[in-house]
Amino acid sequence: MSSSFPARHPVRNAALRVSVRIGLRISFRICLTALAGSLVFAANVYAVDAPLTLAEAQRRAVERSRQLAAQDFSIAASRDMAVAAGQLPDPVLKVGIDNLPVTGRDRGSLNNDFMTMRRVGVMQEITRSDKRRLRSDRFELEAQKTIAEKTVATAAIERDTALAWLDRYYADAMAAVVAEQGEQAKLEIQSAAGAYRAGRGNQADVFAARSALATFDDRASEIRRRVHNANTMLARWIGNVSDLSLADKPATDTIRLDPATLDSAIAHHPEIAVLTKQVDVARTEAKLAKANEKSDWTVEVAFQQRSAAFSNMVSVGLSIPLQWDRQNRQDRELSSKLALVEQAKAEREDMLRAHVAETRSMIDEWQNDRERYARYENQLIPLANQRTLAAITAYRGGKATLADVLAARRNVIEIRIQALQLAAETDRLWAQLNFLFPANDAMTPMAMNQETQ
Repeated sequence: MSSSFPARHPVRNAALRVSVRIGLRISFRICLTALAGSLVFAANVYAVDAPLTLAEAQRRAVERSRQLAAQDFSIAASRDMAVAAGQLPDPVLKVGIDNLPVTGRDRGSLNNDFMTMRRVGVMQEITRSDKRRLRSDRFELEAQKTIAEKTVATAAIERDTALAWLDRYYADAMAAVVAEQGEQAKLEIQSAAGAYRAGRGNQADVFAARSALATFDDRASEIRRRVHNANTMLARWIGNVSDLSLADKPATDTIRLDPATLDSAIAHHPEIAVLTKQVDVARTEAKLAKANEKSDWTVEVAFQQRSAAFSNMVSVGLSIPLQWDRQNRQDRELSSKLALVEQAKAEREDMLRAHVAETRSMIDEWQNDRERYARYENQLIPLANQRTLAAITAYRGGKATLADVLAARRNVIEIRIQALQLAAETDRLWAQLNFLFPANDAMTPMAMNQETQ
């Protein structure tokens, strides 16, 4: 019995070592799996919480738009119609009975009268090839016009999304300013209350500090409404944005337009391109009206079967419309289409002039607002801060009242809010100018290759 125990202990120890190794391996694998899962979770959280850039918001808005999808369907429909319009009309199958007796002893008989025939035939309108080509071209131009309209819609979506993004950005910035001033107002209440209890101040200062805090709370409520409205407008384009934070705004000190060559640049504006295509459509319709001065012929072939006692027959026919009143019909139609061409050209020219004038005015206003904002940053805000510091120093030295300090602080927040409002207006003008064309549109004029500082 004693000799059996030493032989078992090495086996038990070896088994224990193996189990420990297996356990360590399993634990290591579990740790690796947990670490990988944590990394995936962290990546997902980061992806969800990543700040929303302006470019990303525009991309989402374009992808989410149903208007652009509707225009894609319209383009496909026009191009299908272009193929259909280029074909000959469908042939017409004609079946009938000719010369059927209705009186006398042979009435209702198909075989007794030699003139009675059972007829089957085919009629085909031979539309001239130039007319079919023009009809096809018209629908193709409609498709191209819809493509231009899609470009207009894309630019509008990107512009409106940028405006909504900027509204949310500046609403958040204003909320931060008001919150900062509110915290300072709370500290001023504590300071005024402490000074009053120590006999170094009066109760009016306490009430003044509380009144200032109530004013800041009211301003904060207004700013929260702005943030909510900005979220609502941004969600209209990209969906739910309640949990999204915004990234830093892009550089807004340059635009893609050069005032020196603005006329040639605006001539390629999507809305002008739509009217240009409308001119092309009107011209094609005028050419089609001119082609209609030559009428289309119709050819008919029919087989006529008679009774066994009589011969069967074949008939061939040709139909030609008689344009006997061309002066009041074909010529009037052509004149109407030519007038529509001139109307489309005039509308295009008028819109071009209006766009150039409006864009030039917006550029001037944008540049002026940038100058004003620089004045706020370099002069007005620093001076307001210095005034506040001077009022605080005078108050601590007993040479000013708390009301003077509160007035100086109110002046600072007003100046900062005004600066943010001006910056928002400036950047809204930037968005309207910078997204006259879609962001990914390769604008061909040389003006598009230059930047305005």
